Amino acid sequence: MNSRSLVTAALALALIAAASSVPAPAAQAGSALDQKVRAFLDEHAGRWRDMNVPEADGKILYDLVIKNKYTRALEIGTSTGHSGIWIAWALSKTGGKLITIDIDEGRYREAVSNFREAGLEAFIDARLADAHELVPALPGPFDFVFCDADKDWYENYFVAVLPKLVVGGCFAAHNVSPRMRGWGSGSFVERVLSLPFMETSFAEGSWSGMSVSYKRAEK
Repeated sequence: MNSRSLVTAALALALIAAASSVPAPAAQAGSALDQKVRAFLDEHAGRWRDMNVPEADGKILYDLVIKNKYTRALEIGTSTGHSGIWIAWALSKTGGKLITIDIDEGRYREAVSNFREAGLEAFIDARLADAHELVPALPGPFDFVFCDADKDWYENYFVAVLPKLVVGGCFAAHNVSPRMRGWGSGSFVERVLSLPFMETSFAEGSWSGMSVSYKRAEK
């Protein structure tokens, strides 16, 4: 090997060594956050009560956001924050943010504490408010909406949000399935299934039943 080749090889090795020794800040930050969220969820596993979603349904919400790269999310019905943590965790990877609403002050305060402990408060705008009033007033637009509040108001929430839901966006609703249309949510299910521009299915693997409706076109 001549001297020029030796110099070239040495430079290449130096560049490889330098690249391997320089950390990737974004990747490291994401990994650290992932570890913090995972540790929080593991610590609180089995403790979620007060109308929170089960873990299987939280994972479905996470996957919906990641798969579709959603960034502008709305949650109607925070409870104490389990579903919001899964949604916000996904949004931390897509660069998005979640607005979540609950009317109960006790649940709201506990949720805010949970968001902070999980390290996700920067990705969540938690509102203590009456969703009957706030949802119609929010300007949007949204690309992901999760509804898990008063079941007899599902259709009203859907009607209020639909004009603000972008084409390609998703409206997911908890505690509904082809076999379980009770709890006051039956009118919502019938409405969303009747709309030709909404593509609706029911999430496989959901413990409590969840409809997943994609907006494929404007009305």
